[in-house]
Amino acid sequence: METNQAKLHQNPPQNTKDLFHGAQICLRILAFATTLAATWTILTSKQTILIIGMSFSARYSYSPALKFLALANGIACAFSAISFVFVVFLRRTFFNPANYFFLFLHDLVMLLLVLAGCAAATAIGYVGEYGNSHSGWSPICDHFHKYCKRVTASLAVSYFSVLFFLMLTIISASKSRQIKV
Repeated sequence: METNQAKLHQNPPQNTKDLFHGAQICLRILAFATTLAATWTILTSKQTILIIGMSFSARYSYSPALKFLALANGIACAFSAISFVFVVFLRRTFFNPANYFFLFLHDLVMLLLVLAGCAAATAIGYVGEYGNSHSGWSPICDHFHKYCKRVTASLAVSYFSVLFFLMLTIISASKSRQIKV
């Protein structure tokens, strides 16, 4: 009877550890995939149209905010791949809460970077969709439908990556609380 209770007390920590590492790996793969998709979508967003015989084009590189979104997603994509390798390595080594503190800092910085890119691009996207009559800026999305749809898709996927990084930050923070000073 005692051996069954002893086994019962040993298994939950292992199951919890496996669940934690599984969630870390899954969320890092999702963060990598969404940042890669957002980067690819924004980098390939361009459209040229003819209005009254004149050619007009729209590209992500014409807006500093959209360039920042592409750069933020690209950096987050690269660092997600690096952190994935780090988490796989941590699974094979002994448990050290200090390692998870560094993961927490990494996830927090990536969360803030992608969120800043999303915020900047959302503001520019709003002006592109609705314009600003006080500044004399006309909306462009009524002419550049394909371009605006690609930018919107990139933004939507970027916000999903923000959600994944937020979950990673919370998980890493909860694990790093176990640091003993």
